[in-house]
Amino acid sequence: MKTGTEKILEETIVRYSALKGEKENLLTAFETIKKSFEEGGKLYLCGNGGSASDCEHIAGELLKSFKIPRPLEGDCAALFDPYGEDGKALAERLEGGLPAISLCGHPAFSTAFVNDKDPYFGFAQQINVWCTPNDVLLAISTSGNSKNCVYAVIAAKAKNMKVVFLGGGNGGRMKDIADVSIVVPERETYKVQELHLPVYHCICAMLEHEFFYREKY
Repeated sequence: MKTGTEKILEETIVRYSALKGEKENLLTAFETIKKSFEEGGKLYLCGNGGSASDCEHIAGELLKSFKIPRPLEGDCAALFDPYGEDGKALAERLEGGLPAISLCGHPAFSTAFVNDKDPYFGFAQQINVWCTPNDVLLAISTSGNSKNCVYAVIAAKAKNMKVVFLGGGNGGRMKDIADVSIVVPERETYKVQELHLPVYHCICAMLEHEFFYREKY
């Protein structure tokens, strides 16, 4: 792990001392996702309500630049050379990214599945179709007992995926199923969500630093 990555983690714990007890779990979650990306895997995310918004937020931080530039370089930029000015514009404006996919969108699928099948199994259905053992599921639930997320975690484990759980309270059922659990020390939903933000911002910043930091920046 790069020195700058360690600094990001330490600064987060200093700023949010309530997370001190979850420091090792936070580091393990980062390492789990990092390993998946290194092996060609993807990060899938699921949650409900505010946690669904967090899933979209995380995907956004990983798909584009967060704290540092991610210009296309070398062979990647050269792929656009045959396409003239359009290719040049693409090479200059596109960025490096990490493959993160929220399972909370896809309204045509999700509404059809709710109508035709069962609303609790929508996340699990997507995992069953898309995911491979190299992928990671990040499930977010303030209680740890959200039924559709529990089913998603079970589906991911059946696919031999690694599962990272971000929750609160006593962790609920998902704490016992996930490979890595970060359970922040709050119980009220909004207070749990307030501590989820620095957790996933820290993980996103650490991942970005590992994959995109260059000395010139």
